[in-house]
Amino acid sequence: MPSATASDLDALLPQTQCTRCGYPACRPYAEAMADGEAPINRCPPGGAATIAALASQLDTAELPLDPACGSEAPRRIALIDESVCIGCTKCILACPVDAIIGAGKRMHTVIAEDCTGCELCIAPCPVDCIELIADPRPDTLALPAHQRPETPLFRQRYEDHQQRETERERAKAAKLAAKRREMLLSNASDTLAAAIARAKAKKQNLQ
Repeated sequence: MPSATASDLDALLPQTQCTRCGYPACRPYAEAMADGEAPINRCPPGGAATIAALASQLDTAELPLDPACGSEAPRRIALIDESVCIGCTKCILACPVDAIIGAGKRMHTVIAEDCTGCELCIAPCPVDCIELIADPRPDTLALPAHQRPETPLFRQRYEDHQQRETERERAKAAKLAAKRREMLLSNASDTLAAAIARAKAKKQNLQ
């Protein structure tokens, strides 16, 4: 059987982007498995079904879920208690798929159909106003993660999020570089003006 590619393995992951596998997202974990650097049993959201699919793809034996990564459980989504939310935006920054909307000092809301249940928004919340509730898509949860219709949408939302973050960082870097150039030009102008003033003063002293 040909070696599985990272894309082959990524297609079998639930795309929750929860980082419980020890990697920053599903794709890096898939790349590590394709390179033989990570075992197939580190995905609690995918659970036994995902492990079985990965084992079949890699033509290897199935393994029990690594307890160090967490335990398999029904998928849940985040819910924000809007009466307690202080609008700090920490949950928005933590969400890997932009499933939380809101503005600074304004209450935030989770878009239920876009939430992957990654839980990454919970720890940063300073007022503990986020809880997990049952996923509203019970009909699809009976399917293995890679067969659920929302899974490719999760992947696309994560990729879009990453692209926006990259563009934001690029714009920030460009703005910083422009500011540095402006400071250098200003300093050079001040240095030149001072040098001219000294030269004029010296010339007047010689006259």
